[in-house]
Amino acid sequence: MFWQKTLARTLRFSGIGLHGGRPVAVTIHPARANQGLRFERADLPGRPQIKAHYSRVTDTTRATTLGENGCTISTVEHLLAALGGLGVDNALIQVEGPELPIMDGSAAPFIRLLTETGLRSLPWPRAHVLIQRPVELKDGDRWMRVAPGESRITYTIEFPHPLIRRQRYSAPVKPGIFVREIAAARTFGFLKEVEYLKAHGLALGGSLDNAVVLDDAGVMNPGGLRFTDECVRHKILDAVGDLTLLGMPLVGRIEVGWGSHALHLKFMEHLMTQDDAWRIWVPSARERTGRPRWAPAPLWEGAPA
Repeated sequence: MFWQKTLARTLRFSGIGLHGGRPVAVTIHPARANQGLRFERADLPGRPQIKAHYSRVTDTTRATTLGENGCTISTVEHLLAALGGLGVDNALIQVEGPELPIMDGSAAPFIRLLTETGLRSLPWPRAHVLIQRPVELKDGDRWMRVAPGESRITYTIEFPHPLIRRQRYSAPVKPGIFVREIAAARTFGFLKEVEYLKAHGLALGGSLDNAVVLDDAGVMNPGGLRFTDECVRHKILDAVGDLTLLGMPLVGRIEVGWGSHALHLKFMEHLMTQDDAWRIWVPSARERTGRPRWAPAPLWEGAPA
């Protein structure tokens, strides 16, 4: 994971938007080093672009929405989780609609498509946000913190439902582990909540094919859960997707309690104001040749703003 990556070739796919319930076509193009991840609204005049960066988040209600110059793109977190989970740094994502397709409610379909398409390394080292001291943000009963150490996310949730109650899961932030343990976890919701959303013109594309739906007794999906703790694993998936908006991988031990897209955003904003808590590092030449040792480097001039 020392060199920046992009796609080996152009990837095209389509699916149904969660809220609009309409087909959405997506084309992902490879991009040069230091270009980062960008979305392009291919359905709008002038094909406006939106940088995948936390400073462009305009809404965190039930999904992460990005916006720039009056143009928005929503439900980006699952595709970003797949790109970030596989270590893709640079790509142009053209979307013919206002939201990304929901697919099956997880990142697994995106992982499969990206894996089939293939990735390639670029001749430029990957910069990282290296945590140097603990940082914590509390928001009522919710909290999120990071401390120096190997990249890992630990998440805790609690819901008054017999199949959830309190769940906690911890996973290293590594591509193989993300693919095996996190990517297939689907978004989840409660039947009463789904009925309310549809009555108000939202979640029109939602179904048991793209979400775990829980009624008072259990899971309504015929196939049941993919993991006994699928809900908390999906929260980690969302966090991976949202943290991709830092523009660089974060090296540190992350812990989240009762989190949300809104908390993830607030934490990134808070972290970036703590100038003494982190440093932008790139792997040393010694490490890039395969000997694992972190060494400080000058600030990367191509760091996203």
